[in-house]
Amino acid sequence: MSVRSESVARTAAAISKNQETAGAEAAAYPSPVYAWYVVGVLMLAYTVSFIDRQILNLLVGPIKRDLGINDTEMSLLAGLAFALFYTFLGLPIGRMVDRRSRRGIIIVGIVVWSLFTAACGFAGKFWHLFLTRIGVGVGEAALSPAAYSLVADYFPPHRMGTAMGVYNMGIFVGSGLAYIFGGLVIGLVSGAEHMVLPIVGEVFAWQVVFFAVGLPGLLIALLMFTVREPIRQGIKAVRQADGSMGVKPVPVREVVRYIGGNAKAVLCHNVGFALLSLVGYGVATWLPSFFIRAHGWTPSEIGFAFGIVQLTAGVVGVIFGGWLGDVLKQKGIADGRLRVGMVAALLGVPFAIGMPFVADGNMVLALSIATTFFYTMCFGAAPAAIAEIMPNQMRGQASAVYLFIVNLIGLGLGPTVVALVTDFVFHDENMVGYSMALVAGIALPLAALVLWIGCAPYRRALERVKAYTA
Repeated sequence: MSVRSESVARTAAAISKNQETAGAEAAAYPSPVYAWYVVGVLMLAYTVSFIDRQILNLLVGPIKRDLGINDTEMSLLAGLAFALFYTFLGLPIGRMVDRRSRRGIIIVGIVVWSLFTAACGFAGKFWHLFLTRIGVGVGEAALSPAAYSLVADYFPPHRMGTAMGVYNMGIFVGSGLAYIFGGLVIGLVSGAEHMVLPIVGEVFAWQVVFFAVGLPGLLIALLMFTVREPIRQGIKAVRQADGSMGVKPVPVREVVRYIGGNAKAVLCHNVGFALLSLVGYGVATWLPSFFIRAHGWTPSEIGFAFGIVQLTAGVVGVIFGGWLGDVLKQKGIADGRLRVGMVAALLGVPFAIGMPFVADGNMVLALSIATTFFYTMCFGAAPAAIAEIMPNQMRGQASAVYLFIVNLIGLGLGPTVVALVTDFVFHDENMVGYSMALVAGIALPLAALVLWIGCAPYRRALERVKAYTA
C-alpha cells in the first residue's frame, strides 16, 4: 500500500472513530428537544427568581422615605440580607444536589422564595424587610446548584456553555422585567402613598409590588413537575462489597481533597468571575438611582429604559459569552472559558468608568448597554467552566462553592461597596455615578488579572478530572 493510501485509510478510520464517539455521546444524553425544553423551564424559574430579587432596586426612594433608612441600609436590603443565607445555604444544598432529586430541591426552593417575596409586602420596619429578604435568599439558594447539575447532565461538554448561557438569560430577562414591571407599577401608584387591599388592609403603595411579583412564582413550582431527572453523566464507579461495580456518594472529605488539589484553578476562577459580578450587581442596583438623582429621570422612565437594556444587551451578552466559550473549547483552547471572562473585563472598563462623565442621559444609557453586554458575558462561561473541571458527583458542591464566593463578593458586597463609597468617600448621594465608576475601574482590571493567573492551573485541572473519572 502506498504512503498516500495509508494516509487516506488513517484519515477515514479517524473520521469513523469520531463519528462513533459522537454517536455514543449523543445516545448517552437525553433528546436535544427535551433538553432545551428543560433549559427553558429552568430559565423561566431563574427569570422569576430575579424579578423577586431585583424589584427592590426600583423601590429605593419610597422604601427609604417610608422606613426612614439611608443608602447603606438600603444596600444591605438589596445585597447582604439576601446574600447572607443565599450563599451559606448553597453549600449544604450543593451536597444534597449531588445525592438527591434536583427537581425536588428546585420545587421546594421556588415555593419558599415566592412566599417570602410576598411576605416583604407586610414589612413595616427595616428589620422586618431585612428578615424577609433573608427568606427570599434561603429559597433561591436551591435553584442554581441544582440547575447547573441538571444542565451538565442534559448536554455534552461542547454544548454546555451555550445551554448555561440560555439558563442564565433568566438573570437578565428577570431583571429587565423587574425594572419594566416595577416602573409601570410605581407609575400607577405614584399618586398614592397608601392603598387598601382586601384582607390585608392599608399598606404602603410599594408593598403592593411585592404581593404582585411574589405569588405567581408558585405556578412555576407546578411547571417543574414536567422536568425529569436525567442520568448522571461521568459517574465514577466503585467496587462494592460483593465485588460488583456500583455508585455511591463521594465522602465530603474526598470532595474537599479534590477541590484542594485544584485550589488555585478553583480560587482564581471563582474570585475572577466574582469581581466581574461585583461590578454587575453594583451597577444593576444603583444605576436607576443614578439616573433619578443626576439626570432627573422618573422611576418609571429609567425602569422601562434599563429594563430594555437588561432584556437586550444582558441576554445577548450572556448567550454570547457561553457560545464563545464553546467555540474556543472546540478549537482546542482548553482555558477558553476563562479567556472569555478576561476579555469581557478589559473591554468593559472604559464604558463602566465613562458613565458619570457624560452629561446627556441618553448617552449614559448607551454606555450602560456596552457595560451590561460585557459584564454579562461571564454568566454563560463561568458555570460551564467550573462544571467541566469537576467530577459529576462533586458538581453540585463545586457549583455551590462557586456561587458562595460569587454571590458573597458580587451580590453581597457589590451594592454595599458602591453605597459605602457614596456615603463615606463622596458624602453626597448625587455622586453615586462616580462611586460606580470608581468601583468598576478597580474591580474589572483586577478580575482580568486573577483569571489570567488561573489559566495554567485550570488547564491542569482539566487533565485531573479526566484521570479521576477514567
